[in-house]
Amino acid sequence: MFDILTDSFTNAIKKIRFNDDDKALTKALDELKKSLLRADVNHKVVKDLIFKVQIETKKNGIGKDQFLEALRNALYELLEIGGNRGFVFASKPPTVILMTGLQGSGKTTTTAKLANYLKNKQKKVMVVAADLQRLAAVEQLRQLTQQVGVELYEDESTKNPVEVVTAALKKANSGIYDVVLIDTAGRLAIDNELMDELEAVKYAANPSEIFYVADSMTGQDAIKTATAFKEKIGIDGVILSKYDGDSKGGIALGLSSQVQVPLRFIGSGEKIEDLEVFLPERVVNRLMGFGDIEGLAERTSSVIDEKQAKKFTSKIKKGEFNFNDFLEQMESMKKMGSMKSLMGMIPGMGNMSKALKDFDLENSSELKNIKAMVSSMTMKERENPDLLNNSRKGRIAKGCGLEIVEINRMIKQFKNAGKMAKRFSGKNGMKDLQAMMGQMGGAGAFR
Repeated sequence: MFDILTDSFTNAIKKIRFNDDDKALTKALDELKKSLLRADVNHKVVKDLIFKVQIETKKNGIGKDQFLEALRNALYELLEIGGNRGFVFASKPPTVILMTGLQGSGKTTTTAKLANYLKNKQKKVMVVAADLQRLAAVEQLRQLTQQVGVELYEDESTKNPVEVVTAALKKANSGIYDVVLIDTAGRLAIDNELMDELEAVKYAANPSEIFYVADSMTGQDAIKTATAFKEKIGIDGVILSKYDGDSKGGIALGLSSQVQVPLRFIGSGEKIEDLEVFLPERVVNRLMGFGDIEGLAERTSSVIDEKQAKKFTSKIKKGEFNFNDFLEQMESMKKMGSMKSLMGMIPGMGNMSKALKDFDLENSSELKNIKAMVSSMTMKERENPDLLNNSRKGRIAKGCGLEIVEINRMIKQFKNAGKMAKRFSGKNGMKDLQAMMGQMGGAGAFR
């Protein structure tokens, strides 16, 4: 997710090869400055960041480790401006969130993503369709909430969003909901009519917090519009949408410090699961190529049952991993978001995440073929792959419309994957995995 920015830091650190080399530091800082500006980081933010890195590096003695530490500290200081992080629940439910943003910013989709995030945390969520201006806005939200599996409150008999919000909150209070997400109207530009409507809805909702959804594709304009919303209606956090489509990515670095409002979430992909909590210390680790193991663990725990996980691990250790297990894990992984995003959370695997940029787990032709193959097997064959002799393989090939050579290849890959999983599940599994990653050139972005 932060590929361009991480590359900028990697290229800069490579300039420093020896200690006390002032010229090398100057080159590194110049390289960093150019790269960050190309990545669409605000010039004032870049200037401040470079100055801080330079001062701290010289203070502690010029060297690769000192430069790295100075960069880490400067980035954290840039991103940490105080305020709430992630999603904060009110002391008395329901937590009411007013979702605001310009039309086309991805506000409605982001509302559904946030609802999905909360549902995975076992929260009872109601989404309120208070955008009564945009054609088909209610229908879009209806489809998204059905996909997520949360309740939608709508009332198409009125064009007054205040009436809708008032009635929705009355129902939410009586129905013991944990969270109410109110999707409000947007415009193509900020105008008095929009702000007057939002003020009225804000007064009726008395929200716990107001989130502003900023389109990262608009670059520095996202900062300008977020600042305008903050001044006119007040916002408690920003959600950066469509970040996966922003080839530069620099907007994430300067937004919090310039708007003086914490960045709370980032939309990291098109799928409903692709919403990541923005926590400065974790983001800095990912920017530096060190991954985000805590974030990965949280995302995994939200979609994988603990008992099932233990049972699955036990089967791997015993070498009993079968095709049913494989399909079950694939379904779980689909709920965790894009593969690129997941790989970026694993330390040293940033390079692999680039290779997975366009990989779609759900629509992969290879995985579709594997599913077709497994669907043509009997239950006993799925549970015991060792039963697959040539006769059975021939029947399976006909059943799924694949060539026998493809069947053999996929079965071989499956068995090799099982052996590798068993190897990494042992006592030295993590060491073996780190060694493999090192051989792949990803043992650490700066080492």
